[in-house]
Amino acid sequence: MSDLLAYCQDRTDEMVDLLRACAEYETFTADKPAVDQFVSFLAGQLRDRGAVVERIPRREVGDLLLAKWNAGAPGRPITYVGHMDTVWPAGTLAERPLRVEGGRLYGPGVADMKGGIVVMLSAIRALQERGEMPDRPIWALLTSDEETGSAHSRELILKVARQSGLCVIIEPATAEGAVKTWRKGAADCRLLVTGRASHAGAAPEAGINAVVELAHQILKLNALNDLRNGTSVTVTMARGGYTNNVVPESAEAYIDMRFLKRAEAERVQEAVTALYPLLPGAQLEIIFGDNRPPLERDERMRATYAQLVRIADGIGVTLREDGTGGVSDGNLTASVGTPTLDGMGPTGEGLHAVDENVLISSLPERMAVHVALIQQWVMES
Repeated sequence: MSDLLAYCQDRTDEMVDLLRACAEYETFTADKPAVDQFVSFLAGQLRDRGAVVERIPRREVGDLLLAKWNAGAPGRPITYVGHMDTVWPAGTLAERPLRVEGGRLYGPGVADMKGGIVVMLSAIRALQERGEMPDRPIWALLTSDEETGSAHSRELILKVARQSGLCVIIEPATAEGAVKTWRKGAADCRLLVTGRASHAGAAPEAGINAVVELAHQILKLNALNDLRNGTSVTVTMARGGYTNNVVPESAEAYIDMRFLKRAEAERVQEAVTALYPLLPGAQLEIIFGDNRPPLERDERMRATYAQLVRIADGIGVTLREDGTGGVSDGNLTASVGTPTLDGMGPTGEGLHAVDENVLISSLPERMAVHVALIQQWVMES
């Protein structure tokens, strides 16, 4: 065992205590006052570790934090990206108090993603205590609306990513402890169909059936699937009409689209945009919503991950890689060409579920990896 790994393991209890303190703050995305209390707590933690902290106000969601160490040092920063919000409303903690069982800490938000925040804070503290803080810029961007699509933080995430040499996304690792070297991209849209109402018994021929038109479109959408290559186009909700004796004049559907490759994202979205009505007189309207490009396991990702593996091997930690169909802010940081490592938080299970938990032994292991990464990372030229 390396000296660094042993040092971090000796601080496991401290990490659990800090994670408990973070999880005691209930930070449901829509509850700005509650999230802002946690923002204040974290701002204090960051300043205690020597960071220059900028608090960036937001009106509808919690404020954002941008912390910087060695801001005047040469080179592009290693930038941590994480989120402070969770999917759990106030009162959840009373229903499911924090508990330790079977080597795991259970509780709302411990994995997604306060565990990652604790790993980052602990790594910075370790570097300072050991007198090993390198003379390189290190940033941390903590947002407050990732769970609802990052609409209030996306612009800042992209701006910070463009300035960075490496983005480290402190989302939890997979349930098996793997770093996430790929994530599917995601887009969603709403398809609105307008027909013409008419009496279903007395004059059905005078109507334009919006539900029938929607059925035609759903079949077109379903034909865009290429599941073998990671592309899914799923109609998740559909509805139309308002009573049983009227030809429906309106119908709508919601569509979830996922893809592994940018080329597939373009193919699917172009096809959806090109949809046209089949029934004479029917009209279509397509409203696109959230859109995140895929985090691809491309040549850059393979090189980025390979460097991480070499660093981890040097301290006696064996890493593995995997991916997920879910999105994160890593999809955004990678979209501007910045090398990105995702799933760099501790091993977690039960994300967004009642059994959410963190594997306690993974906390110091990930802490050690982050300490070594900050010390040893070589930026792309």
